Amino acid sequence: MRYLFKIIAFFLIFSQCTFCFALTYSDATESMTDIFSFLSADENAGSSTFYSLNIPSGARAESLGGAYTGLSNDISYFDYNPAASALLDETELAVFHNAWIADSALETLAATTRFGDLGIGGAVKCFYVPFTEYDYYGTKQTDGYYSETTGILNVSYNFLHGYYFKGIALGANLKGSWRAMPDYMDDETGEKQKGLSQSAAALMADFGAMSRFNFLKFFQSRDANCAVGVNIKNIGAAFTGFGSSIEKDDPIASVVSVGFSYRPFEVFTFTADFSQPINLFSPSESEQFSVGCGMIFQVAKPFAILTGLLVKGSNPRFSLGGEAVYKGVQLNVNYTLDLTTSFNPVNHISLSAKIKLGDRGRAEIAEQVDALYIDGLEKYTAGNYEGAIESWNKALALNAGFDPAKKGIAIALRQQQLVEKIKEMQSLD
Repeated sequence: MRYLFKIIAFFLIFSQCTFCFALTYSDATESMTDIFSFLSADENAGSSTFYSLNIPSGARAESLGGAYTGLSNDISYFDYNPAASALLDETELAVFHNAWIADSALETLAATTRFGDLGIGGAVKCFYVPFTEYDYYGTKQTDGYYSETTGILNVSYNFLHGYYFKGIALGANLKGSWRAMPDYMDDETGEKQKGLSQSAAALMADFGAMSRFNFLKFFQSRDANCAVGVNIKNIGAAFTGFGSSIEKDDPIASVVSVGFSYRPFEVFTFTADFSQPINLFSPSESEQFSVGCGMIFQVAKPFAILTGLLVKGSNPRFSLGGEAVYKGVQLNVNYTLDLTTSFNPVNHISLSAKIKLGDRGRAEIAEQVDALYIDGLEKYTAGNYEGAIESWNKALALNAGFDPAKKGIAIALRQQQLVEKIKEMQSLD
């Protein structure tokens, strides 16, 4: 119970800190923009359709400045690297809320699980903004919501996974999106027109790869402390004109991203991303690249502070987030000072709640493998090489990638051969 009170206190303190953060940086937006004035404004910004595909679901990944391609160690991977589902420790179910610009918002529901080296997942994202139309006299003509809804199916597999080499994970998302435009009044005829004619559908895919390894690691853990990833997302086409003549829509907001994460100490993680939007219709009209970086500070076992910076064009986006875990439930809250999407500074909050539903028995199997490996070591030390090999084979039956058992068997077999040679030499004497 004391952890629950700590979590509540933590988020109360964090909310006050983010409020002060907003006031401080909102007053300094001009000076911050001046810092990045060496970068030019993006003339091609906003030239693609279904731009909500690049709005983060919110909270954890957004707190790191969107630098998540090479980290992607929770269910937020849908937006950043589809290969990550094959690497997650537990089954996860999550809801996200991102209060974006003005009255717009993005809601997300996602789930993912893993079977050995195979990961699967699904998500639904809905971006919406109120739509109201008035005539010249201020009379309301139409109202409703403009929305973009996306469904995502994910699959990935971790190849060559072992004890020392963590494997190379490859994954893909298949996505379908629908842009719903409400009915509106035609100024020329004065008649209500169907929004269906301006609605659109899109079909696209993401492709990602990820690998983990150890490098300059200053703490004890079997988990790799470095990871690199690449993601090519939103490759596809959109079509509009339903209800009349269907035609190709503007290019989708496609992006290529590369990123890495590094955890030198148990309490600190650094991430960085480089992203390049691609206009598939006219590559020369692609938007400018963006660079993001983030840091995670593990304040205590259940609490962490996250911060990030995203730079695209001459305007930055600053993020500050908090994370708390209690009995398998992880909560994230994020504040972002956004100067990249508006001429005026935008302050918004995003939230996420994630439930961890277990690891499908992988931790229990890992304990059994460890016990069998230790049993084999004890038998090997006692000179019982056959018994050691038997224990290590049982360990490999549970985990075929447990390399220490493979090495142990090879050593025990050589030792058996050596003993047999010695016995032969003694018998000749």
